Amino acid sequence: MTKLKTSIATISISGTLVEKLSAIASRGYDAVEIFENDLLSAAQSAKEIGAICRDLGLEVAMLQPFRDYEGLSPDLRARAEERMRRKFAVMEDLGTDLILLCSNCSPHAVGERDVLLEDLARIAGIAGEHDKRLAYEALAWGTHINDHRDAWALVRDVDHPALGLTLDSFHSLSRNIPSASIGDIRADKLFIVQWADAPILQMDLLNWSRHFRCMPGQGDFPLVEFGAQLRRIGYDGYWSLEIFNDRFRAGSASSVARDGIRGLKVLHDQSGIALRRAAELPAPVAPQGVEFIEFAASHAEAEEFGRIFHALGFAPVGRHRSKDVVRWQQGGINLVINSEPEGLAHSFDMVHGGSVCALGLTVDDQQGAIDRAAALDIDRFAQSVAPDEWQIPALRGVGGSLFYLVDGATRDAMWAEEFPHALEQAKQDGLLTSVDHIAQTMQYEEFLGWLLYYTSLFDFTKTPQLEIADPMGIVYSQAVESRAGSVAGAGKPLRFTLNGSMAANALSTRFLHNYFGAGVQHIAFACDDIFAAAAKAKDAGLPFLAVGPNYYADLEARFGLDADLVARMAEHNIMYDRDDNGEYFQFYSRAVAKRIFFEVVQRRGYDAYGAANASVRLSAQAAHRDPVDF
Repeated sequence: MTKLKTSIATISISGTLVEKLSAIASRGYDAVEIFENDLLSAAQSAKEIGAICRDLGLEVAMLQPFRDYEGLSPDLRARAEERMRRKFAVMEDLGTDLILLCSNCSPHAVGERDVLLEDLARIAGIAGEHDKRLAYEALAWGTHINDHRDAWALVRDVDHPALGLTLDSFHSLSRNIPSASIGDIRADKLFIVQWADAPILQMDLLNWSRHFRCMPGQGDFPLVEFGAQLRRIGYDGYWSLEIFNDRFRAGSASSVARDGIRGLKVLHDQSGIALRRAAELPAPVAPQGVEFIEFAASHAEAEEFGRIFHALGFAPVGRHRSKDVVRWQQGGINLVINSEPEGLAHSFDMVHGGSVCALGLTVDDQQGAIDRAAALDIDRFAQSVAPDEWQIPALRGVGGSLFYLVDGATRDAMWAEEFPHALEQAKQDGLLTSVDHIAQTMQYEEFLGWLLYYTSLFDFTKTPQLEIADPMGIVYSQAVESRAGSVAGAGKPLRFTLNGSMAANALSTRFLHNYFGAGVQHIAFACDDIFAAAAKAKDAGLPFLAVGPNYYADLEARFGLDADLVARMAEHNIMYDRDDNGEYFQFYSRAVAKRIFFEVVQRRGYDAYGAANASVRLSAQAAHRDPVDF
């Protein structure tokens, strides 16, 4: 099994150079690429930086970058060679023998192959005399060399021990260069591989590269195939991250570094599996569904949630054996209100107010899930429990909330033993069947990190990111969905939607301010008859989110719907969407304490989330900033 050797370029994270090195070392990287601008602005000398790296247990994989050499006029080339000699002295102080040589971007460079070969042979000779090596990289926007196949052909034909190749996934995949072409490269001449993912965008390559790179697993590039080709040829050097992203440079260096190594571990594992090699990580967690949603609430807030739950058709079916905790149930849905005066839920309520503090996910293999989380540096949570209470392992999730990992084989016994005090019977005429999706709101800078959390820990796929118009700005939204999980045995996927915005007054941002952090902003329940569910909720006094008449007039014209059907939807504030696969109906409650609201949906072959209605919904919610009045 090829051991993963990890590295990251200092440009990828925020802080001073010493702060970056500390964050990188704390997350377990083997090595670091020193970006020249970071070194130039450091208060320490190159020799001191090299010593700090050694003290932290970090190798210096490479100094970078060195730009604009091959194909220049003799006088410019001579000047570049003198600059290179000075870099060799810096490299000596840092303790590295490798420097990144980027393909020339100068308009003054010539592209004749004989000239390029001669120049690269000359600089390789100079490097060899100084016991240094050059890693030649084809920049995607290079004047003449912008394809790794051409860069490899030059390195191969120069055939000097001091000259090798750099592969960068962004430069190759942004130009749609087939990963199969890696098979032509000799592994001994591949000095380093740099990794970056990215969303697929239609823009110039330089700006795409400088602002939108992201960690493996956070974008859309086919990195697994790229990695499988590397492993097929026997490459065993550093897998190094080189990420240019404005969000990362404004975020926590430690968190971004953690995301990077998490993404590399998953990518290395997946690339091996693609070659039918043994997995290196425990298998991704495949939850069967949402076993429960736990709300932290004071007694007053518990009454407020209880009124909403009653109106939605839930019944309080049991009280905890020893704690101030009540279980509400309907169909395959369990809601738990925790009003304990101490413990995590109490602390959560003190900080955030009445809100979702934990989610219970049913899993087949608790230990496998725990092991997967540990391998990906996902924090466990534990608090003291009474000797006769169930020990349910928990992981830290969005905003400090928890994911409880409930054993699918013993969940019925858990409910029976933990909630033995019966209250009401579950309603026989309940119309809600399961949790359809859970929407979590977070800071824009956190978005990609939590996206990677879900797709690396769980057996989830991600949908394309959407931009939704809020009256006060743009909200970015993206869903993650289980591949094979089921909700309450109904064969439905487990779904989470992640939302964030840079707009100061967007609904998602106001939630963060009111809530003091990231968390669950809304929960959607599934039903089989949206009109019956809405009528019953209306009779029970649910405070609906009101939708204006113009929406329904447009709806009838846009989809050619029957006027009577539209009138029924308008009566109950039901919204509608349709695509090639089917239809989607949805209605919303008003927000409880300006924090959390509820949605009821009916799907008829439709797998999306009604994005076309989101701006209408956000506008309606923006008009209701007052608390719910029952």
